[in-house]
Amino acid sequence: MRLDAVYHNGHFTTLDADRPTARAVGVLGGRIAGLDEELDGCTAELTVDLGGAHAVPGFNDAHHHLSLVGKGLRELDVTHAAAPSLDALYEAVAERAATLPEDAWVLGAGYDQNKIGAHPTAEGLDRAAQGRPVWLVHTSHHMAAASTAAFARAGFAGREGVPDVPGGHVVRDADGRAAGLLQETAMHLVEQVLRPEPAEEWIANIAAGAQAAVEAGLTSVTEPGIGVTDGIGNGPADLDAYMRARERGLLGVRMTVMPYITALHDCGAFEPGSRWYGLDLGLRTGFGDEWLRVGPTKMLSDGSLIGRSAAMCCDYHDTPGNKGLLQFSREQILTYVLEAHRCGWQIATHAIGDAALDVVLDAYDEAQRSHPRPGARHRIEHAAVTSDAQVARIAQLGLIPVPQGRFLSEIGDGLLTALGPERARLAYRMRSFLDAGVVLPGSSDAPVVAGAPLLGIHDMVNRRTAAGAPLAGHEAVTVREALHAYTVGSAHAVHEEHRKGTLARGMLADFTVLDDDLLRVAPERIADLTVGATVVGGRIAHDAGALSPA
Repeated sequence: MRLDAVYHNGHFTTLDADRPTARAVGVLGGRIAGLDEELDGCTAELTVDLGGAHAVPGFNDAHHHLSLVGKGLRELDVTHAAAPSLDALYEAVAERAATLPEDAWVLGAGYDQNKIGAHPTAEGLDRAAQGRPVWLVHTSHHMAAASTAAFARAGFAGREGVPDVPGGHVVRDADGRAAGLLQETAMHLVEQVLRPEPAEEWIANIAAGAQAAVEAGLTSVTEPGIGVTDGIGNGPADLDAYMRARERGLLGVRMTVMPYITALHDCGAFEPGSRWYGLDLGLRTGFGDEWLRVGPTKMLSDGSLIGRSAAMCCDYHDTPGNKGLLQFSREQILTYVLEAHRCGWQIATHAIGDAALDVVLDAYDEAQRSHPRPGARHRIEHAAVTSDAQVARIAQLGLIPVPQGRFLSEIGDGLLTALGPERARLAYRMRSFLDAGVVLPGSSDAPVVAGAPLLGIHDMVNRRTAAGAPLAGHEAVTVREALHAYTVGSAHAVHEEHRKGTLARGMLADFTVLDDDLLRVAPERIADLTVGATVVGGRIAHDAGALSPA
């Protein structure tokens, strides 16, 4: 048989119980045609020598804002690494502003008040940008700081007349004017003039994000939220932008995209006595192919921990009197879940606080009782603070929690401050979910934190903050369990474990080459591993010198 490619002289960890390891993988039509002795007598158009390198099934990030990663790469970087203090942030804004026309926006993202001491203010941004409109998104992407000119562009001259917004918060100065910081749904007051961006800009964001993904060893990504201007995404034609990126050869990573809940609507009758709720033409979860498909619908129920806006059952440890807030009312969340579930959608609801989680669990429970649907695999994005009873209920309802390992180090110190030592024991649980029989995915929530899967795996195993403090160490998982999460688990989270996650005959030929054996290096060294190459569908998507094509 003539194959498209054979990758040989490697050490493949397959995660297939019937054949745990292999030395060679053959590819035909983008899928694995055979391994090792099954390739005897075969020839190939392309033969690649791995030089003894170690390889694992392609990494799959179950919650990764790829388009926003690309956007961040193309705009002003105000992360702690680039701007380690509030003064450094203002200086970065000033330097960027000096390169722009007088009426141009200064756009950036990534700052964290927990690390630089305070949020930027409108007055500070005014001075730095010399009166230009500035919009800096917090690392959580649940809040942003705007300059006076930015408020004016949104119709609020002098930062006056800015309304209160349900599900959001406007920080005000002593005179009642907006001070600069907008939280949660209040962000839309300014974002409405920035969205949608021109299609070519968004396509370029997708292309930049896809390139970063394959360089990190990712072969599949689920983007949580597209398609609206009043939630997560850029605009109503976001799927078209992904299609164009693919048509131009710019989408080197497999994508599952989640339409935001407000993109779904009543489309009218689809049979006598029943109306369709979703996207036009009956489009819903599962539509697409192995490169680009529609996944769950995404909904935000609350905010973020480090922003102190996630809906909690108890006050935040460092801000007494504050329990966060829901983005929608309990009744609206129930309505969204019931209608989407009834019409066949998988649903992925962001629930970080334990109070929000109770609301979401109640909604999922009611949906299944009203319209029984086995195997729906509804998801809880983040599940950041989860009691023992909630863990048991998640397992009983057949739900998929999607916690982020990398949060533990990059923003873990802020989490400890927000929660306090006792409540922090319930943060980003992983071992408890596995012990309850739940299939655990791997995810980053990039660009909130770094999207590299190796960093996420490192933190799932080691569970220490940037300052070295342990964070719920009893929730640590093994390296193999973390690898399973970032491959099989993430595929399971979007109903794709039948074609992704393991290296076996008939599965997609997606794998990642590493510079050492992930399963054997010391746990504290996992973050030091590097990606030598990324292969998607049997084609080399990224090669840092690990491959030797013949």
